Amino acid sequence: MKANIQQFFQLPAETKKRFAQEQGQLEGYGQLFVVSEDQKLDWADMLFLYTQPPEMRNAKFWPDQPATFRYSGAVKDLSDSLLATMAKNLGLKREAIADKCIHGMQKVRINYYPPCAQAEKVVGLSPHSDANLLTLVLQVNHVQGLQIKRNGSWLPVKPVSGAFVVNIGDMFEVLTNGRYRSIEHRAVVDPKEERLSIAAFQFPDIHTMIGPLKEMTGHEDDAYKTSDLESFMKIFFATKLEGKNFLEQMKLN
Repeated sequence: MKANIQQFFQLPAETKKRFAQEQGQLEGYGQLFVVSEDQKLDWADMLFLYTQPPEMRNAKFWPDQPATFRYSGAVKDLSDSLLATMAKNLGLKREAIADKCIHGMQKVRINYYPPCAQAEKVVGLSPHSDANLLTLVLQVNHVQGLQIKRNGSWLPVKPVSGAFVVNIGDMFEVLTNGRYRSIEHRAVVDPKEERLSIAAFQFPDIHTMIGPLKEMTGHEDDAYKTSDLESFMKIFFATKLEGKNFLEQMKLN
């Protein structure tokens, strides 16, 4: 898959545009979080695909070049296993959160960050936290760029060969009533070399209500509102990426 992604972004611009996003749609080749004509765009291209369940996939956005372009369902299995382990860490039944994903969704963003001679003046991916439950991030080439915010400072994340970086998303923070915190992160670009990565986003079933689990509120007040998943995501994608400002809208106080 790493080789396929590198080959896709090396294709001529006109070829890649055959898989371009359509007006008002997220899936396809292009940009996300474009909310106005005068905003400063991220220094990146991306290919955004719906991967699970299979009936959500739209074949016209899936590249036919390279011919070997594929996606593995094992990525969802890994996410489900992690969700079960994290629920156990909270003293919950292993299936308490994972069961919400039996018919859950997974979406994948494939990122290409071209080099920029004035790298300090641009950002590859604006600071934000992910809206979903968990994100699995795979570094495609040797160029680093992922950073997380800790105690007010940006810290680089050095990828481990053969491993995923796992980001906790806003939905997981809401479900656990703040016990697990989503992570604010960004991507910076290199002045001389391109950077590529893959992010797989795990979502619950479309009918899931996003709010604190009753087991997480036995001895404390709810910290977050409860919302249906569709409304939750509409607010997220209509908001400019800017730290954890989206999650602030979900807080009760």
